[in-house]
Amino acid sequence: MTVAARSRTEHGSTGPGAVGFSRVSVRLPKGVERVDRILERAGSSLLERRMFARFHGLRDSPTLAPGEPMEELLVEAARDALGDRGADVVLYGHTQSVQDFACGPGFAQRLRGSLGLPDAGVYGVSQINCVSVLRALEMARAYHSRPAARAGERVLVLGGDHGSLADAARIVPRVTVAGDAAVALVVHSCDARDVPRYRYLSGGALRDGRFHRSLRMTTREQTLYSHCCVGHLATALRDATDRAGMSFSDIDWIMPDLSNALFWRNFCRETGVRQERICLDLLPERGHNNGVDALSALQHAETTGQLAPGDRVALVALGPGAYFQVVIVEVTPESSRAPSREP
Repeated sequence: MTVAARSRTEHGSTGPGAVGFSRVSVRLPKGVERVDRILERAGSSLLERRMFARFHGLRDSPTLAPGEPMEELLVEAARDALGDRGADVVLYGHTQSVQDFACGPGFAQRLRGSLGLPDAGVYGVSQINCVSVLRALEMARAYHSRPAARAGERVLVLGGDHGSLADAARIVPRVTVAGDAAVALVVHSCDARDVPRYRYLSGGALRDGRFHRSLRMTTREQTLYSHCCVGHLATALRDATDRAGMSFSDIDWIMPDLSNALFWRNFCRETGVRQERICLDLLPERGHNNGVDALSALQHAETTGQLAPGDRVALVALGPGAYFQVVIVEVTPESSRAPSREP
């Protein structure tokens, strides 16, 4: 049978004119729920709840406290990422097509006002499930590569979903439970005065249209999808490394989608990637937060001192649909970067 999959890759330079980002800002809500409690409330069996804990490695899920607005998390993350500078464009990646806080008019205007960006264009990136935030990062890189690009332009990439809005949307049966989190970063060009901490090397994406029914797939389709996921992700990753002039083994870290640990054990077994190269530290305490996962793992690795100059890092996202996205960045030396402008 022919696999109806289509892959696409893009390549970024590491020389003058290259782009990247420096600060990854993650904001979590005040509340947290036990995954077991969420599943119990939704009527999951004791066997399934034990599977989520033992095999999937999921324990806690960040959850907005009563009266806590998701929009506030997005604004706080964005302010921190911007520091004392602005942005020309805002790209907001989200998994859920409809966000409760944005159902009414004025979200873009409120966001511009809160961030002091009255003239910035604000665009949503959605309908591609959990790859939306990394796809927005790719789009920001493409914006800097357009013929009319100007020196000093900055693109704010914003991501996050109110995953706990409803249990029916929060739980992916046999796969994961989604929580609430926000992330922001600024994609900017590279010059002698402003070298990104994470320099963009390449990106790749793949889509298998057979699974377009997403969460409405039949049991047979879900089984086939689960069998295809590892191979499709490995293909997107290998294509991205090829475009960067690297081999698969040159990747030092994989910052993963944090749906569950079982997927990554299967990935390591089938690809030969060592499990210690996959940053799963946050899985028990944060679990899956839609498109935020890979960047949240990157921020954690940075703050805990796990990254070293020259490390090649693959940011990875995948989701029902079936969508796969990879972005490869390189960690730059401290000495090559200008002093931080962050307050």
